[in-house]
Amino acid sequence: MKAKLKAWWRFDAVEEQSSADNPLTPLAPEQRRDTFPLLTLAFGWGFLVTGLFVGGALGAGVKFWPDLVYVSFLGNASNFVIGALVGYIGYKTACNSGLLYRFVYGRVGAYLPVLFLALLLIGWQGIVVGAFGFAWAQDFNSTTFYLVALIAGILFTATTYFGVRGLELVSIPSVVVLILVGIYAAYSNIFQAGGWNAFLELSATTAAKAPISNIEAINIVIGSWIVGAIVMAEYTRFSKKAWVALAIPFIVLIIAQWFLQIIGSMGGIVSGTHDFTTYMRLQGFFIGGIGLIGMSLALWTTGDANLYLPVIQTSSVLRRPKRVMTVICGLLGTILGLGIYQHFLEWIGLLANLVPPLIGPVIADFYIVNRMKFDPQRMDQLPLWNPAAFAAYVLGAASTFIEQDWMVQSLVGLFVSVVAYLVIYYAAAMAGVKMGHSRISHP
Repeated sequence: MKAKLKAWWRFDAVEEQSSADNPLTPLAPEQRRDTFPLLTLAFGWGFLVTGLFVGGALGAGVKFWPDLVYVSFLGNASNFVIGALVGYIGYKTACNSGLLYRFVYGRVGAYLPVLFLALLLIGWQGIVVGAFGFAWAQDFNSTTFYLVALIAGILFTATTYFGVRGLELVSIPSVVVLILVGIYAAYSNIFQAGGWNAFLELSATTAAKAPISNIEAINIVIGSWIVGAIVMAEYTRFSKKAWVALAIPFIVLIIAQWFLQIIGSMGGIVSGTHDFTTYMRLQGFFIGGIGLIGMSLALWTTGDANLYLPVIQTSSVLRRPKRVMTVICGLLGTILGLGIYQHFLEWIGLLANLVPPLIGPVIADFYIVNRMKFDPQRMDQLPLWNPAAFAAYVLGAASTFIEQDWMVQSLVGLFVSVVAYLVIYYAAAMAGVKMGHSRISHP
C-alpha cells in the first residue's frame, strides 16, 4: 500500500509530458486536438451556470430592455476581447497559463500569479459544489445539502481525473439539455408575466426597487468570467488553427454566457430568485425535474472545468503529477463548497478587482515587447523574476479600488497594468537596468 502511494505521489516528468494534457511543456504537434472536439468542449465550458446566477442578479436591479441586454453584451464582449488576446497567445506558443506566466513574471516569480489564480479558481469550484447542493436541497443548512455537496465534489474530482477527454463526455448532454430547458424557461416566464409588454413592465418595477447602475452591472458580468478569460490558453493551446483559438472564447462568452444571462434574468424577474432550479420547480413536477437534471449536468461540466484549470497550473509550477493536484484541488474546493456559495456576488466583485491586472503584463510583453514571439525552447534561460511585472500588477490592482461612477473597475485595472508594465520596462531599458523579462528569442 505504501509503495503504491509513493508511486502515485512520485513525479515523473516524462509521463506528465507525454500525457494528453501535458502541464509541463508546450504541447507537441501530435498533442493538439481536432477542431470539432475543441468547439464542443467550448460549448460545454461556456454553458456554465454562472451565467444563470449573474443574469438573476442583474434582473433584480437592471431594467431588462434595453439596459440589461446591452450591459450584458458589453461585459461579455470585454471578456471576449481579453480571452481572444490570451487565447491567441496560447495557440501561438502551445503553452498553458503556468508556462506563460514564467515568460513574463520569471521562473520563480510565476509561482505568485499561478498559485493566487489557482486559489481563486478553487474558490469558484467551491461555489459550484455549493450550488449543486442547493439545487437539490433548496437550503444551506440541512443534512441533504451537505451530503449532496460532498457527493458533487467527489464526482467533479473523479471525472476531472481523466482530463480534457472526460470534460468532452460530460459537456455534450449538458449543453443540449440546458439549451432546451433554457428556451422553455424564457417562454414560460414571459407567459407567466402576462406577455412581453407585461414582462417589461414587471422588469422596470423590479429594477426600481434596488437599482444597479450600468457600470456596476458591466463590472459584475466581467467579474463573473474574467478568470475564464485570462486562462483561455488552457484550452486554446490545443488548437491546430488560429481561428479555432478565437472561436473558443467567442462561443464561451458571446454565445453561451450571453444566452444564459438573459435566460437567468428572466427567471429572476418573474420569480424573484436568481436560482434556476428554484423557479423551474414552480413549473410543476415534470418540468422542474427536467430543469433539475439540466442544472445538475451543467454544474457537473462547470465543476470539472473549474477544477481542471487550477490542476494544470499548479501541476506545471509545483512539479506534481496532475492526478495528485486533481485530488488536492478537488478536496479543497469541496470543503469550500460547504460555505462559500452564499457569498457568490461578493466573490465576483473580488475577482473583478484582483484578476484582470494579472494578465496585463503578459499581454503587454507578448504583443508589444516581444512582438508576438515567445521562444518556448529557451524557457530555462528566463530570469528568476521580473520586478516590472509585479509592480505593474500592484498598480493595476490598486487602481480598481478607486471608485468612480464612469469607471468599469476591472477594465481600468487591466489597462493600468498594461501601461504600467510598458512604462517601467522601457524606462528601465533606457536607464540600462535589467528588469528580467522574456525577450530572449530575437535581438
